[in-house]
Amino acid sequence: MKDFLPFHLPDIGNDEIDEVLKSLKSGWLTTGKQTKKFEEKFIEFLGGDIFAIAVNSATAGMHLALEAIGLKKDDEVITTSYTFTATAEVIRYFGANPVFIDIDPYTLNIDTTKIEDAITSKTKAIMPVHFAGLSCNMNDILKIAKKYNLKVIEDAAHALPTTYKGNLIGTLESDATIFSFYATKTLTTGEGGMLITKNKEIADRCKTMRLHGINRDVFDRYLSKKPAWYYEVVAPGYKYNMTDLAASIGIHQLKKQWNFQEKREKMAKIYDRELMNLPIKLPPRSNSDKHSWHLYTIQLNFSKLGRDSFIQKLYEYGVGCSVHFIPLHLHPYWKNTYQLNASNYPHATEVYNNIISLPLYTKMTNNDLEKVIANIKKILK
Repeated sequence: MKDFLPFHLPDIGNDEIDEVLKSLKSGWLTTGKQTKKFEEKFIEFLGGDIFAIAVNSATAGMHLALEAIGLKKDDEVITTSYTFTATAEVIRYFGANPVFIDIDPYTLNIDTTKIEDAITSKTKAIMPVHFAGLSCNMNDILKIAKKYNLKVIEDAAHALPTTYKGNLIGTLESDATIFSFYATKTLTTGEGGMLITKNKEIADRCKTMRLHGINRDVFDRYLSKKPAWYYEVVAPGYKYNMTDLAASIGIHQLKKQWNFQEKREKMAKIYDRELMNLPIKLPPRSNSDKHSWHLYTIQLNFSKLGRDSFIQKLYEYGVGCSVHFIPLHLHPYWKNTYQLNASNYPHATEVYNNIISLPLYTKMTNNDLEKVIANIKKILK
């Protein structure tokens, strides 16, 4: 449809395009000085005493983090069923097992009151997911982790820039935090991610494993002014490095993050104002912290119209939308492998049956917002 409003469009400007062209003309396309610059700028942005390792996806970053903390076969990692499959699949890479628990029905984040009951002698780590850009209750998670000597790996794919008690996600006391730069994220490099840690041993291990387990950066070897061909493989690593082309986009996307967040927050407030009197449930928010507003979700709990019919109507009226997420306990692999029953995840199941993600991105105009709002009102009238 000519006037169809897509669910998302990336906000790429001339700065990103010019930087990519500069990289293309430089003669160096893979991991090099642009990637290092992106990592350095990311550390500056977060403002913490941290290490930043750029990778080709958040999935790769989570895999590296779990490898660095020594996850082994038959270990267990506690996480939420209400997430994308990547959160759990990286646990299975080791032959380890995800232990799924339900979400808090208000925040849609992991229910911290259920974590302790899920801990066993095999539990190695907790992997909270900051859904839609609202931070999890990290104080409770970190206290539990300390009490039971567990690692904490944050899935922060939605959480840039999100704060918790005034501190940016990525600067807390977790063992590692991983951001996603997929095409729909608040910062995009097309594909990509960033692993953040305060632990030098984890950082060094992740840097080595990021590129085949080689103990020297290829960039340093190839541009050295003296013979530097020798390297050593110290572990069977992976091919998870970010390219300079991707980093060139990220450098300028990062500069715009607070401006982007402010725009999304303003749009979220317009949605709030215009939709508050309809028979729907608006998204959760924090009164004191920054929400990244990666997603703006509504729930049709109070509407007679089913979620799927609502989505069909929106598409007929030229508005794209999505569903985040189909809980893992409903997917055949996870359901059958672990004999999961929806009745054990009542909140995640109910939310899934009613939730819709509306368009919310910085390239949207006021007319775009008005179109979404007007058609929601028309459908629910």
